[in-house]
Amino acid sequence: MKILLPVDGSELSLVALRHAIHLVHQGLRAELVLANVQPPASLYEWMRAPDPRALTEIAEAAGQHALQTAESLLREAGLDATEVLVTGDPAHALLELIESEGCDMVVMGSHGGSALRSALQGSVSQAMVHNSPVPVTLVKPAEATETSPAGLAEADDVADESADA
Repeated sequence: MKILLPVDGSELSLVALRHAIHLVHQGLRAELVLANVQPPASLYEWMRAPDPRALTEIAEAAGQHALQTAESLLREAGLDATEVLVTGDPAHALLELIESEGCDMVVMGSHGGSALRSALQGSVSQAMVHNSPVPVTLVKPAEATETSPAGLAEADDVADESADA
């Protein structure tokens, strides 16, 4: 099984990564793919730095920075992962990575907000659940009192949703 793990550097994405690490330590045989998606350069960025190479270098540096903590967590857990940095709309890029990397599942963070908030925000996690050709596991953040010593959410805080193809 190959699991796509979107990482944006947020604590929420690291909670999802910790969940995947826990699954592997519990016996799930899986290859992990860490993915960071950088948004395309804005018009303002193009005006400030019109050199495409400079903008690419800035995006790559931001992506590497976002992956640093995830890499550290994997090293501490004794696990390896393939790392992928791409630029584009996050939901579309992740959907393309599912296919290009041959992923069987996605594990990602979810804010767990209301349907109205998700609709207004254009949630990446909601787009993944609705459009992914593979199952998507959404890991919600746990309250400080509901977190195990390893920082993993209790079972009630994990929602496993299978996306329609």
